[in-house]
Amino acid sequence: MNAPPETASPFAADLARYEAARRSTLVSVAVNVGLTVVQIVVGVLARSQALVADGLHSLSDLLSDFLVLWANRHGTKAADRDHPYGHRRIETAATLMLGLFLVGLGVALMLAAGVRLQDPGNLTRVHPAALATAFLTLVAKEGLFRYLMAVARRLRSQMLAANAWHSRSDAASSLVVLVGVAGNLLGLTFLDLLAAAVVGFMIVHMGWRLGYGALEELVDTGLAEEELAKIRATLLATPGVRGVHELRTRRMAGQALVDAHILVDPRISVSEGHYIAERARSQVLAQHNVLDVMVHIDPEDDVLVRPSLDLPDRSALLRHLDERLEGELPKNQKTVLHYLNGKVEAEIYLDRSFCSDPARVARLQQRIDALLRDDPFFRSIALRRLDAL
Repeated sequence: MNAPPETASPFAADLARYEAARRSTLVSVAVNVGLTVVQIVVGVLARSQALVADGLHSLSDLLSDFLVLWANRHGTKAADRDHPYGHRRIETAATLMLGLFLVGLGVALMLAAGVRLQDPGNLTRVHPAALATAFLTLVAKEGLFRYLMAVARRLRSQMLAANAWHSRSDAASSLVVLVGVAGNLLGLTFLDLLAAAVVGFMIVHMGWRLGYGALEELVDTGLAEEELAKIRATLLATPGVRGVHELRTRRMAGQALVDAHILVDPRISVSEGHYIAERARSQVLAQHNVLDVMVHIDPEDDVLVRPSLDLPDRSALLRHLDERLEGELPKNQKTVLHYLNGKVEAEIYLDRSFCSDPARVARLQQRIDALLRDDPFFRSIALRRLDAL
């Protein structure tokens, strides 16, 4: 028989994910270094406030690239004692920091442009070199966005996607700068400063989106109802699962952690219930973008029925049963207890020697019938032969 194919370990998958993310981020670093230098130098020499603002935006991309590299390296570390769920939330924290930085940068650019617009002496014509630089920047930023987004989707990385959208915001801002510089050269000199203010607003908007999304994840916001319905359907499709309740999710770095209670036949063995839970867990992991699944087995829907936590445990119940039956219960019997809907249903398995005395079995049954009329714990007690187990 052929051996099953080897599957990559989670550590190997995380390592490959880190290497791919590192390569793409290094490409982004190289592009942003070149654009930052060119935009700021040409913007200053050409007297274009909009181009300088766009250069600072590129500089923010450069700083975020280093943040991505750091967070990606630490976020792929394996789980340890202090971080049993792994370190993926480092990506989320980095995304939040990036969002806050963008908001601060955008506000600063808007204020600077607003102050300069109030002084007519700042309304000067820019050099045509600013127009060529803005066009080249637009092409470079759009190409970088498409490349980074393709990598982010392949790796399912929220942080890389955030960095890609940051590049797209630069591409959009470069388009605004292109229009502002062109208008300035056509005689509408205020358009260059106006474009700088618009770029600042766009940076604020992008930073808010990224920061708010990361904050939602940090406060354990669950998946959308549509995805919850799909996960519920997968659990219900598992053989042996009779129902699903208390399905809860929380996002973690582009994936999700799932908790679910599944309803199974209360008469099956513990090992079979565990097997059904493991099957349900493996199906969710295979069919959905989740990091881990915790499945709790229930013999009944504990949301709807009366809980049984106030009932005594096995040893106390057996002592109570022996006292109520006044010694008629044999010592070598096997008792199976079912805690269901606030009461106990018992199955007592008697050995062959006890069952060979019909009179003794009859006395035991009479005492059981009397006990069930007013017992606070037992709903039913069934006598069975031990060899029938």
